[in-house]
Amino acid sequence: MPTPTPTESTQAPASSTGLGVDVGGTGIKAGLVDLGTGELLGPRSTRPTPQPATPDAVAGVIRAMVDELGWDGPVGVALPSVIHDGVARIAHNIDGSWVGCDVVALFDRHLPGRSVVMLNDADAAGVTEVHYGAGEGVDGLVVLLTFGTGIGSALLLDGHLVPNTEFGHLMVEDIAGRGFDEAEHLASASVRARDGLTYEEWAPHVSNVLRCLEDLLWPRAFVLGGGISEAAEEWFPLLENRTPVRVAIRRGDAGIIGAALYSAARDGLVDLGSTLSPGSY
Repeated sequence: MPTPTPTESTQAPASSTGLGVDVGGTGIKAGLVDLGTGELLGPRSTRPTPQPATPDAVAGVIRAMVDELGWDGPVGVALPSVIHDGVARIAHNIDGSWVGCDVVALFDRHLPGRSVVMLNDADAAGVTEVHYGAGEGVDGLVVLLTFGTGIGSALLLDGHLVPNTEFGHLMVEDIAGRGFDEAEHLASASVRARDGLTYEEWAPHVSNVLRCLEDLLWPRAFVLGGGISEAAEEWFPLLENRTPVRVAIRRGDAGIIGAALYSAARDGLVDLGSTLSPGSY
């Protein structure tokens, strides 16, 4: 699935509209997006992720949401998976039957006649934040992390996306001395909810993951998003690491906006400049 060839402009006309869908482990969100400002046009639509979250079940919900919004244009879908050449390669926090799924053929069946493009969900959030949010204008390396059912990641170097990173699955030593585990098994928002942790109890686990990443990558900034970033003022001050931490300005809507941007770029409605390289997806 080639990406658009970069040109000079990075903004769309203010009148341009796109539609993005963000698939999570517990919920699916969709919304219409003003491509000129990166703002949602009206409230987002939200439905529970079907269980089991098989490709056909998820695509069926997406079709219903697109119809509900009365949209007949191009659709961008952010998935919690690595997408290579139109095929889903992993399936963390969704059903394992996604592995090897031809997502192009899947949406050809469920949204026939539509232009539908897919990208990793955290990468979609990264595209949003580098164009309209906390990563805009930051020189050097920026690491975006989304905290939800798992931990998604996007790596941006001078505004250029290095796609399909999976830092949520980095093995990290637990601060409680229980050995090593995946970062998202130690510090995701779902772990906090599962274990009934206060922000004061949970924040050290987040700091531990950030310290591991900053020792490996030495980024200029972390941008933290996901639904729990809506309460950033309650836990950001509790973080202890040397790298500046910024809240994702688009917060829980970043995946929707980035998916809409990517879809519009494929249709020539917006130019993402050098953010996405040809062949990224």
